Amino acid sequence: MNAPVQPHTFHRNRIHVAEPRPVHDARKLTQGNREAEVMLDGMRYVLRITRQGKLILTK
Repeated sequence: MNAPVQPHTFHRNRIHVAEPRPVHDARKLTQGNREAEVMLDGMRYVLRITRQGKLILTK
C-alpha cells in the first residue's frame, strides 16, 4: 500500500512537512441543510452547498 501523502512547503533547499489541516464535513456543518453560518473575527459568512454539490462561501 502507498503511504499517505504529507502536505509540505519548500524553504530554500529544505522541505518542511506542514501540520495536517483539520477536515470538516460540509454536510455536518450544515446539519443536513444547504446553508450554515460561519463566524471569523466577528464577521458572519454563509457557507452554501449548491445543487451541483459545490461549496460557496459569501459575506
